Amino acid sequence: MLLRLLLLICAPLCEPTELFLTASPAHPIEGSSVTLTCAIQLPLQTTDSQLQYRFVRNGWPLRLAWSSSPKLQIPSMWRGNSGLYWCEAKPVKAGVIKSKMLQINVQRVPVSDVNLEARPPGGQVTEGKMLVLVCSVTEGTGNITFFWYKGAMGLKLGTKTQSSLTAEFEILTARESDAEQYYCAADNGYGPSLSELVSITVRIPVSHPVLTIRATGAQAVAGDTVELHCEVQRGSPPILYRFYHEDIILGNSSAPSSGGASFNLTAEHSGNYSCEADNGLGTQHSEAVPLNITGKQSASDPLRSPPSPVPQEITYLNSPTPVPLQPVYENVNLVSGDDIYSLVYCSQQEWKAAAERPRTPTEDEVSLDIYSKLKQASDSDGDYEDAM
Repeated sequence: MLLRLLLLICAPLCEPTELFLTASPAHPIEGSSVTLTCAIQLPLQTTDSQLQYRFVRNGWPLRLAWSSSPKLQIPSMWRGNSGLYWCEAKPVKAGVIKSKMLQINVQRVPVSDVNLEARPPGGQVTEGKMLVLVCSVTEGTGNITFFWYKGAMGLKLGTKTQSSLTAEFEILTARESDAEQYYCAADNGYGPSLSELVSITVRIPVSHPVLTIRATGAQAVAGDTVELHCEVQRGSPPILYRFYHEDIILGNSSAPSSGGASFNLTAEHSGNYSCEADNGLGTQHSEAVPLNITGKQSASDPLRSPPSPVPQEITYLNSPTPVPLQPVYENVNLVSGDDIYSLVYCSQQEWKAAAERPRTPTEDEVSLDIYSKLKQASDSDGDYEDAM
């Protein structure tokens, strides 16, 4: 009877103490926070304010000092934080009490929806400027490794690992050879996921254009059609070409592809001609090309060649022996430009027997007819000036 009485009295005082560790949430996702709570069952005469706590993972305390709080919040849980957890409590005048172990597995979300974008937008970069390839994922936790590739064959450009959903790869100075298709990949431990192909275009500013003047003959003559051809060695199309006489614009022509552009005009003014090229990335001007235009054409002098003897026709006069007319050329006037006009005289050498014969209208008409044709042709250019 005495022993039973002692047990009844001792029961509430000798009740064993237990610790219980809980985690909220029980299955955390990478990047999320977790709260650990150490619950204790104490004898009636003991209060939890007399206890000190600490939390342990895989044998290593999560914080060195003991604390009076039975809770511990971990701001971010990662896959490497998975393991066995327990808590310990230490009464003021007693030994350390240890809870049962709790296995916590941090869940990782695989990457998904991998996407590659280019800056500048649209995938068009100017030669010499920076090209940035931005690889991103919609979902994925933990450290993500990003990969960048060039071309359909997958030339590896670089890698970058970080706990972020976005990463960038920079090509500091874009070159013409960088025009290609690109893609990226992302992996956080479940295998790489690939993006779609993105085409990159490298636009090239125009080089200095070269102007070529093409005339129908060896020398441009007023009234002829002259072709101005402007072309650059480098530059992304389309290219707009403008044509100038001195500082006055004559017209423009657009070239959707290589080969330059031409502009036709009627030769009227001598002087310096030039052109410029523009494809939206800058304008370049050609060197000036001089063009010398000679006088106007006429029916009697279509090629404007130097004077040459006119085929002579033998005229038979009333004389014992036929004597041909002798043409004589003389440069008598300098009109506009470098044009030289010639006056043709025809002298008649006769026998003395015919010297006293009166002059016939035919003789005067021959000389005046040739002179009048030359004079008529020159009137269109300007009045004669006395060159004597």
